[in-house]
Amino acid sequence: MSTPVIADKNVSTPAAQTPSSPVRPVKTTSKTMLAGFDLGTNKSCILAGPAGSNDLALSKVLPTVVGYVKEGIVDGIIAGNATILFGEEALNNMLHVDLIAPIAEGVIAHPAATRDFFQRIRSLIDPTGLAEIRIVVGIPANTSDKAREDIRQCSLGIFDRILLVPEPFLSALGFRDDTRIGQNGYVDPVTNSLFIDIGGGTSDLCRVQGCFPSREDQICIPFAGDAIDEILHNELNRLYPNNGLSRHKVREIKEAHAYVGPVRKPIDVRVIMGGKAHMLELGEALGRAANTLIEKIYPALTTLIARASSDSVTTLLQNIIVTGGGSQIKGIDAVLQKRLTDDGFESPKVKLAGLDYKRYVAIGALKAARAARENQWQYLLT
Repeated sequence: MSTPVIADKNVSTPAAQTPSSPVRPVKTTSKTMLAGFDLGTNKSCILAGPAGSNDLALSKVLPTVVGYVKEGIVDGIIAGNATILFGEEALNNMLHVDLIAPIAEGVIAHPAATRDFFQRIRSLIDPTGLAEIRIVVGIPANTSDKAREDIRQCSLGIFDRILLVPEPFLSALGFRDDTRIGQNGYVDPVTNSLFIDIGGGTSDLCRVQGCFPSREDQICIPFAGDAIDEILHNELNRLYPNNGLSRHKVREIKEAHAYVGPVRKPIDVRVIMGGKAHMLELGEALGRAANTLIEKIYPALTTLIARASSDSVTTLLQNIIVTGGGSQIKGIDAVLQKRLTDDGFESPKVKLAGLDYKRYVAIGALKAARAARENQWQYLLT
C-alpha cells in the first residue's frame, strides 16, 4: 500500500507557505533525487533514492558534528589535508579540530556549520552535484516559524525543494510495515497511535491518527539525551571531583548503562582518569539522571491522551510507541506503562520501536518525499 499524501484540512499545506518569488525552473538535464533527512541534535540519518523508483541509493547515519581543522596542523595529519571534517571523521580527529555541533535542542545553533553540514549531506546524496535534490526534513514537534525558516535559509543553494514534517509523524510512517497493511492482526501505527520520540535535544510526543498532525496533536519538550548527559556529568563531578571526563565520554557511559525505575546497584563502570583505570560505581547517579526524563515526558503523555476522543482513546492507549535514542534507556517502556496503569488508564500498552530507531524518521521522510504532490514542495530560491 502506498504512503498517504501528507495533507490535512486543519493545517496549512507546504504549498501555502511557498515564497512568492518567481519559481525556480526545474533542472531538465539531470536526474531528480528524493531524500529523507532526520536532522538530529547528536546524530542524523539520510536516506535517498531516484525519483520514480523505490530503489535506495543511500542510507547513512552520522554524528551531527562539524570539525574545523585547527591552524598549524602539520601536513598529512588530516587525510587529504582537508580543512573541514564531518561526523565520525571529525570525532576521530577531535584533537586536531574545533568541533561545532550545528544543532542544539532540535534547532539550528550555528548557521554556518549547518550549511557546511548540509553541503556534506548534499554530496552524499549526489556526488556529481548535478541532480535536483528534493528533501523532506524531520523537525521537532511544534517547531516555531523562526526555526523552520532557519532550516530553509541554511538550505538555500544546497537543496532544490524542501518539506518540513514533524519527526514523530515521520517515525510512525517509518515504523509502518507497508507490506502488512490490511493483514489480520497487524496494527497500523499510522491509524491511531501515540509516538514518543526521545532524541538528543528534544523529546517529541505526537498523536498519529491517519493524517498530518495539528498543533494540538503534538508536544515538544526541550529535555532529552543532552539534558541527561548534563545531569550525569554534574553528578560525576560531585561524586568524583577532578575526574577529567569529557561530555562525550559521559554520553558513552549513559548510552551503555542508563536505566529508569528503582535504583539498580551496583553499576560499576571502568574509566580512564589521569591515564589510569578506575572503577566508578554509578548506579544511583545513572538512575537519578535518567528518571528525570520520566518526570518531564509523563505529564505531556497524559495531556495528549486526555485530548483524544472517547471513540479513539482506548485503541490509542494500546499503541504507545517509544522511539529515538531515549528508547534504549533500560526499562523506559515498562516504567511508563506501569505509571499509566497505576494512574487508572485503561489497559495501556507501551512498546519500543526497536533497534532500527535511528532510521525510522528518515525512512518516513523518504516515504513522504515519494508521496508528496508537486504543489506541496517548497522551492528554495537563491
